[in-house]
Amino acid sequence: MIDTASPIVVSTAVSPREERVGMLLVFLSALMWSFGGTIARFITVGDSWTVIFWRSVWAAAFLVCFMVWRDGWRGTLKLFRDMGLPGLAVGICFATASTAFVVALAYTTVANILLMQAGVPLLAALFAWALFRERVGVATWVAIAAVITGVAIMVSESLDGAVSPIGDGLALLIAVMFSVATVITRRFSGVRMTPATCLGTMLAAGFAVSQASTFTVSVSDMGFLFAFGVVNLGLGLAFFATGARLIPAAIAALLGTFEPILGPIWVWLIHSEVPSGRTIIGGAVVVTALLVHIGLEFKRQARPERAGVTGVPSPN
Repeated sequence: MIDTASPIVVSTAVSPREERVGMLLVFLSALMWSFGGTIARFITVGDSWTVIFWRSVWAAAFLVCFMVWRDGWRGTLKLFRDMGLPGLAVGICFATASTAFVVALAYTTVANILLMQAGVPLLAALFAWALFRERVGVATWVAIAAVITGVAIMVSESLDGAVSPIGDGLALLIAVMFSVATVITRRFSGVRMTPATCLGTMLAAGFAVSQASTFTVSVSDMGFLFAFGVVNLGLGLAFFATGARLIPAAIAALLGTFEPILGPIWVWLIHSEVPSGRTIIGGAVVVTALLVHIGLEFKRQARPERAGVTGVPSPN
């Protein structure tokens, strides 16, 4: 899952050691998120809304504890007050995406969901151009076209009945929501977005209350739901929010691609859920486009930047 926890701000005072720590933390965030589909497949609760409720509750509890540990109670309350409408918008996007992720797992494969998310940075560049008329470089347009092609290949399975159109539609919704959250986060880079992600988990839990048929789960399911909320979602957000400020945006985006790459592998190894041929082909197109573009962006960042040209946006 691509984070909306905080804008990426690289401090000029960052030491090589701090940068290495930042890279490790961002990698760990992608690793935590990559286990989402695998953990979900262990949960036997039949009602997706029950899963959403408990996952969101555990994630919210963890994020509140994290912010209190880092900023204290007064600092945490101030963060919520200061996030304003941009934070509310990011919270709504995050609530929608995290909810759609759980529901989509009942309709499509983990690979379809995660590989579509790989194109979020490039889709965000497209939305930034459409909403705020940010200039987009030719290389980014080419990469966006490749991502759209890759996603179309994966979604084409739903057109001939190979997979559920609901599942692929929800997977696409997740990517769109994270892309919008990315644009908002970049547009309001002075706003700390950690409380916005926490608000998102609270909103998701609140909506799930009105939809869930039961809140009773087995002890084993509660253990997996705890891991789903705290380890997969909450800890991943905490790692990213702490580490992303210490490294360049292109490196953070590159490390973030480990989530869509590793996620389907864990599910295949542990649950024998084999991605379809079109998913593999479409996913390869998306991941390749992203990796090539991030590589070009990293080289561009090493040179004086041309003002007003959008490259790879910060991972939310």
